[in-house]
This record gives sequence, C-alpha cells and structure tokens, in this order.
Amino acid sequence: MAVCGVCFRHCNIPEGGTGFCGARTCQDGQVVPENYGKITALMLDPIEKKPLSRFHPGSRILSVGSYGCNLRCPFCQNYDISWGEAVNIREKKSEEITPQELADTALFYRDRGNIGVAFTYNEPLIGYEFVRDTAKIVHEAGMLNVLVSNGTAELSVLEELLPYIDAMNIDLKGFTDEYYSEVLDGSRKMVMDFIERAVKDCHVELTTLIIPGENDSEDEIRRMSKWIAGLKDKDGNVMGGDIPLHISRFFPRFHMTDRDATEVKKVYRLAEIAREELRYVYTGNC
Repeated sequence: MAVCGVCFRHCNIPEGGTGFCGARTCQDGQVVPENYGKITALMLDPIEKKPLSRFHPGSRILSVGSYGCNLRCPFCQNYDISWGEAVNIREKKSEEITPQELADTALFYRDRGNIGVAFTYNEPLIGYEFVRDTAKIVHEAGMLNVLVSNGTAELSVLEELLPYIDAMNIDLKGFTDEYYSEVLDGSRKMVMDFIERAVKDCHVELTTLIIPGENDSEDEIRRMSKWIAGLKDKDGNVMGGDIPLHISRFFPRFHMTDRDATEVKKVYRLAEIAREELRYVYTGNC
C-alpha cells in the first residue's frame, strides 16, 4: 500500500489496486502510472481546437490521450476514457506506445503542419511521467509540447513538467468552492495555485464552460476575470489581462441532461463582462 502524491486526494492505494483516477496503481509498494504509454486517441488537430488561440495560430498538433481522470464532471464529453464509475476504463481498448515512438510520429507529421504533441482528451496529469518522458524527446527533436488539463495536481508535478511544456490550456471550471466540490468533486484552490505557478514559465490560456444555473452569474465571471487579470509573471509584474480566457457554451450530455444548452446571448454577455478586465476573451461552441 502506498500514498499517491499527484493531487489533493492523496489516495492510499492497495497493492494492485487503483486510485480515484483509475490510472495510478501500487506495485511493490510504489505508486506508478498504470496507463503509462497506453493511448486511446491519437489525432492531428488544429491548435485552435485545444483551445489555444494565441499560440502558433493556424498550425496543427498531434493530440494524444490515455485514460483516467481525477475529477468527476457530470457533463464530461470524454467520459468513456475518463470516468472509472461509468465504464471500466482499466479494460478500455488502448494501444501501447513508447515516448520515442510518439515523438517520431510527431516528426512524421511535421510536413503536414504539425508543431509537436498535445497531451489531452483525458486528464494527462494523472500520467505525468509519460508526459514528461515524451515531452523531453519532443523538445530534443525541435518540436513543441502542449498540455490540456484540469489543473488538479500538486505543484511538485507541475515543476517536473514545466521545463518541457510550451503552452497549456487549463480549465478554470468555475469560481466558487461549492461548484468545484459539489458538482466536480474537485478543489478550486489546487487549480488556482496550479494556474498561478504555470503562468510564470509557460504560455497559458484558460477555459470556462458555462453551465446554466451553476457557474453562469455575472458576479462570478467578474470575480474570476479580476483574479486572472491580477496574476503575476516570473518577475512579479501583474500581467494585466494578457492571459486569454475561452468562455464556452454547454450542451446537455452524459449525467447532466436536466437542463438546456447555455443561451448564446448569455455566453456573449459573460464574455463582455470578462473583457472589462481581460484583453483576450474568446467564445466557444456558439
């Protein structure tokens, strides 16, 4: 039995068992990523789909996903590779690939506009060792690395990855502790700490999915935007609204079909409010 140190849960994992995320296990008294090198999705995507709007626009990036997640968002669009309770993700069909093979694949697609590798689809931080090992080789090959994450990890995990990650899109799913704990089974403080550290050494864009009746108040978006605008760079200078925010429209799915899609005018209105503080605000799914 061993304690996992990736996120706030600090799961006490029995030998051969898995933690809450469904992807970290205990072997010989050590916590290791059971999903290391096991991929469930591989696709050459436009960089804007991550979404990243101010990082090499017009390029493509090889996007890779594994399985498992340490949150339980009821509206998850990739629940079949993320939610352990919804499907047996340990038995999810996957293919094994080494870090070198993935880096070589990224190089193969360079002549089709590929700039590197994006770790995405499920939550990549729960298998950060594979991200780290692959990203090192991708950098050595002169290409770039992108992380698409919920930001739910200890800063020690982030510090291991930061030297090799060139850009991140991090979900800031809401701005109340109640929403994070009661709806997502997560920790807002951990995500905020993660973002605060990441922006000092990495290009960061944030995404907020607007859920009707949950995180859609003007006051919440106003407070969130002010916090984002107050973040500081590595020299201690306030960034003053230079961090891009993507405000996205919700559609009913998975375990959250009890409400309609977010009204388009609501998304646009919240974007207007965010622009009071932030220079780069984008709307999605509209």
